[in-house]
Amino acid sequence: MDISVVVPTLNGRERLAASLDSLAEAAPDAEVVVVNGPSADGTTGMVRDRDDVDVLVEIAARNVNVARNAGIEVADGDAVAFLGFDHRVEDGWYEAAVDALTDGAAVVTGPLRRSVRGGATSEGPERRRIADREVTYLNGRNAVFTRRVLEEIDGFDEYLQTGGARDAAHRLAGMDVAVEWRPELAVRRRSEATDGGVERRDLGWKYRALAYRLVKNYGPRPTVVRRTLSHAVGDAVGALRDVVGGEATPSSWAGNGRDVVGGISGGASDGLVARTRDRSPKRNPNGVSVRADRAVARYDRRDE
Repeated sequence: MDISVVVPTLNGRERLAASLDSLAEAAPDAEVVVVNGPSADGTTGMVRDRDDVDVLVEIAARNVNVARNAGIEVADGDAVAFLGFDHRVEDGWYEAAVDALTDGAAVVTGPLRRSVRGGATSEGPERRRIADREVTYLNGRNAVFTRRVLEEIDGFDEYLQTGGARDAAHRLAGMDVAVEWRPELAVRRRSEATDGGVERRDLGWKYRALAYRLVKNYGPRPTVVRRTLSHAVGDAVGALRDVVGGEATPSSWAGNGRDVVGGISGGASDGLVARTRDRSPKRNPNGVSVRADRAVARYDRRDE
């Protein structure tokens, strides 16, 4: 089983170097694809100086899902793994991926651990039942897909600046593709991670992404409205506590409310459009097959 590892990165040179070091040690047989862009911290030079990166792809979009799809386009493996640039794979990660795929898994994910004093945090699988689907969420910073499944779902939805992996989990559930959880498929980070390239997650985009993926995958049904509003009410109550405690101002609370309302409205509208554009089970009108101009430069050691 040949595995390609796609590592999207944006202005994370030192953390990326540590991630690549861990891959070189724990998964020396994996093909490594770094998708960079547009970084301004010397990432390109650092990656090109290494001999353990097979392909470096430079892109112009500050969108992690564009980066993931650009990696899918150039990866040669029978399976493609996605790793956060600020995560290190732990011992046994590669073997756990190979074992799961050999046992017939189509998609595998595992825990994201965070180093703390005296050890590390861990986590278990996150599952939700939505409408008629049992959804097992996966994290785009630690997931492995067979090539066949990636082709069936056409990669990630590039409309989304965040939440692309959760959207993929909804679509996989809709196609009756199981996501397998392996605790041995573990990665670790030492600092707060972004979504592989989105430096700032504002409330407007959080709720735009939530409404978009729910409406796109399930339609404007009561379940979608209820889940979206429950998230919004929870955030509003938490923000109001900050105002009462003096940690935030009433004007910022009101501004956040406008961002949430605007995000839900825009995301729901765009989700309906996307649902109409792609009525197939994959529900991905913005996938790998839609465009061929993601890369602005490519450095491929496989050609040498």
